[in-house]
Amino acid sequence: MSAGVVAVAVLSGCTLGPNYVRPQVSAPTEYRFASGEAKETANTAWWKEFGDPVLDELIVEALAKNPTTQIAAANVEAAAAVLTQTRASLYPQVDYSGQAARERVTEEGATGVSIGAHNPASSYQLLAGASWELDLWGRIRRLSEAARADLLATEEARRGVILSLVGAVATNYVQLLGLDEQLRIAKRTQETYKESLRLFELQFKHGQVSEMTVAQARSQYQTAAAQIPAIEQQIGELENALSVLLGRNPGPIPRGKAILALKMPPIPAGLPSELLERRPDILQAEQTLIAANAQIGAAQALYFPTISLTGAFGSVSGDLSNLFKGPSRAWSYTGSITGPIFTAGSISGQVEQAKALRQAALETYQLAIQNAFADVGNALVARQKLGEQMHAQEKLVSALRDYSRLARLQYDGGYAPYMTVLQAEQQLFPAELNLTATRAANFNALVNIYKAMGGGWVTEADRLTIGKREPVAGAGASSPPPANGTAQSM
Repeated sequence: MSAGVVAVAVLSGCTLGPNYVRPQVSAPTEYRFASGEAKETANTAWWKEFGDPVLDELIVEALAKNPTTQIAAANVEAAAAVLTQTRASLYPQVDYSGQAARERVTEEGATGVSIGAHNPASSYQLLAGASWELDLWGRIRRLSEAARADLLATEEARRGVILSLVGAVATNYVQLLGLDEQLRIAKRTQETYKESLRLFELQFKHGQVSEMTVAQARSQYQTAAAQIPAIEQQIGELENALSVLLGRNPGPIPRGKAILALKMPPIPAGLPSELLERRPDILQAEQTLIAANAQIGAAQALYFPTISLTGAFGSVSGDLSNLFKGPSRAWSYTGSITGPIFTAGSISGQVEQAKALRQAALETYQLAIQNAFADVGNALVARQKLGEQMHAQEKLVSALRDYSRLARLQYDGGYAPYMTVLQAEQQLFPAELNLTATRAANFNALVNIYKAMGGGWVTEADRLTIGKREPVAGAGASSPPPANGTAQSM
């Protein structure tokens, strides 16, 4: 074997520790409560399917100005800087130094200067130096691998913020429209009860109805009146929460369509196994696992010696005019090797710690996958059952409206007491409020399905952010695992 081949083999070295291999995951073949009407919409800007331009504008504003997205972007930049810093150790480090001094020493006794020597004397020095740690055991490469995985994990965390932000804006906006509709129902009912109370008070004045009938009508009116401030309070609090999501100071939120005019987006299609590539939290957990796996090799490399090369070249002279002349040249180069002999368990403790952290990261990764499957299942069953509940509530409201109408006709005809009308209307008012709340919850259940499934729409939303950094290589999809799943041999 030639000396060149040997040198290359020595310099390339080996990489200690296990190479990452994605763990086997037991994924269900299909979702429970899957809809037969699902369509491939996971990679589109699904919020536009509601058909409300105001909602579209609010989401764009939130993506551009929400402080949480800015914090997440800054965290990505910090992680990228850490990766740059860690990788730098793979390459020679070059520096320079310069020094100028003038010194006078004592001329008395044994320490005095020799006869004829300059005293005081000047000295000048200009040197360039270089140092390089040979990464024979892959410690720096493993640290770089861990730093890159941390960067990708931070990028996925940023994408997770975008996913949550879009879902939160859509959910709060739909809920706000639902409260607006409830407020309209409450005010309309209050006006109806107010007119009834006015008529009964007039009839009581002329002795046509009893005081109890007036009291019953007044109780109806006050019931509706009490609901209005409670709903208005919820509207104000929700507007403030939505303002914060938009990066604004608390204030009013514009409205577009009424909740009854919103369109229902289709349910996104997808297989459970696709969650491993769609969900930012799963991808983040996997990158954290990759980083923890790499730290094992970095810790194991501490058992082996560190070999460093250092060198310097420059000029040293007692006369500034001679600093750059040939006789003033100075150079040196050295090689050093340091290694552990006895560390009282310091290195073995670091290795065991790295292995334990990898096991914790593995459990976290598997838990993230199971939670993702549960999130999708919960969102699908909520969408299905809330749809059924909304249809049943619509039928209930229709029946109660007929009941109220017939009770009023019987009362006006003298065939039933006003208590019958009161009972019918007392049931109709909360039923109408519940129907509106269920309708809003039905829309929000669909939003939760898109949040739970993730998908390419996160990238679509990411394009709407302002000042977006260049995408990190490998972000949005898991990095392919190395072909070899075991530690490389030396």
